Amino acid sequence: MHKILFLIPAILGCCLSQTWAQDKQYPVIDTFGGIYDVSEATVRPDSKLKYKVVIDLYSGPESPDQMNPALNNVARMINLHAIGGATQKMDVVLAIHGNANDAVLSNEHYLARHQVPNPNINLIKSLKAAGVKLAVCGQSLLHSNVDAVEVLEEVEIATSMLTTVTTYQLKGYAFLAF
Repeated sequence: MHKILFLIPAILGCCLSQTWAQDKQYPVIDTFGGIYDVSEATVRPDSKLKYKVVIDLYSGPESPDQMNPALNNVARMINLHAIGGATQKMDVVLAIHGNANDAVLSNEHYLARHQVPNPNINLIKSLKAAGVKLAVCGQSLLHSNVDAVEVLEEVEIATSMLTTVTTYQLKGYAFLAF
């Protein structure tokens, strides 16, 4: 009898975990930024708002063969707003610099620097296709000895991260940092 009583919580736990288990969803950006729908959520994005966000994107992956988690987080943010009910397209600007710089290198130049292909190219193309403005800091590029021709065509070159952030904040964009 004690064995049966011991098994009941384990069986219930398995059943309940099946209720919570679900596949990741990609409502706007396919294959990147996978998220879960939380139908029980009462704090959700406002479907009446037009979301305008400028992101100071400075962090990089642990190793060059990994996709930049900060870029993937941008895809997650867009997918989360969409699944949360914000049905209007988001206006997102990335001010890329620092450890995130290498993510915007063409495959040829990434290979030359790291001896592995750039794992960020498809994610960058997906973000651009979703309407994200990608701008890399020109000051960071010069400091890192990166020539403009080494940057992916999907990425614009900005005077700086600082001027990009301040300009978009003054235009009413919310500020995030990844």
